[in-house]
Amino acid sequence: MKFILGLKLGMSQIFDEKGNKVPVTLIEAEPSQVTQIKTKKKDGYQSVQFGFIVKKKRIKKTEKGKEFKFIKEQRTENPEGEPSVPYGAGKEQLKVGDKIDVSIFQKGDTVKISGFSKGKGFQGVVKRWGFAGRGSSHGVKHEHRTPGSIGCSFPERVIKGKRMPGRAGGQRVTVKNLKVIEADAENNLLVVKGAVPGRKGTLLEIIG
Repeated sequence: MKFILGLKLGMSQIFDEKGNKVPVTLIEAEPSQVTQIKTKKKDGYQSVQFGFIVKKKRIKKTEKGKEFKFIKEQRTENPEGEPSVPYGAGKEQLKVGDKIDVSIFQKGDTVKISGFSKGKGFQGVVKRWGFAGRGSSHGVKHEHRTPGSIGCSFPERVIKGKRMPGRAGGQRVTVKNLKVIEADAENNLLVVKGAVPGRKGTLLEIIG
């Protein structure tokens, strides 16, 4: 299990050895610090808690333990139930205070990236769900983008989960099988092939 947090910088493109254009996403992944390790014996489950981006302002005594802007947990499996958990290739043991950077990934690795997609506000069914809408023939007045019938003879109600207008985007999205093009530990930069969820500055969870 490999896990690190990052911020989406945006998209760009590179050219491979054959001269083909490859779309890539740039991710700023500063070192994530282990803030807590939870075990089944003490907490009921096993996980590692990571802190990402230290707050610029001075930390008060009452804010101890909240010095990071983002705090995320990643579930782990450790049969021995030790206070430290295996990480990466399973040969390393994480402890509170350890820092993880992009060097855990190598060129060619496959990762899974999760984040919140862009919010698009209240949208109709055509934009939200990709409905085709109605035709443009005679008699279809002001009906081109309507959802159409939503009822049924039995039961006489709208079925729960029906695709209808509503707020689009702003949901947690996971993209799998993204290939790592480059992992630059010196500049805290991770380059992956393809698109990832969210706008610029979106917090991303990168799992290898």
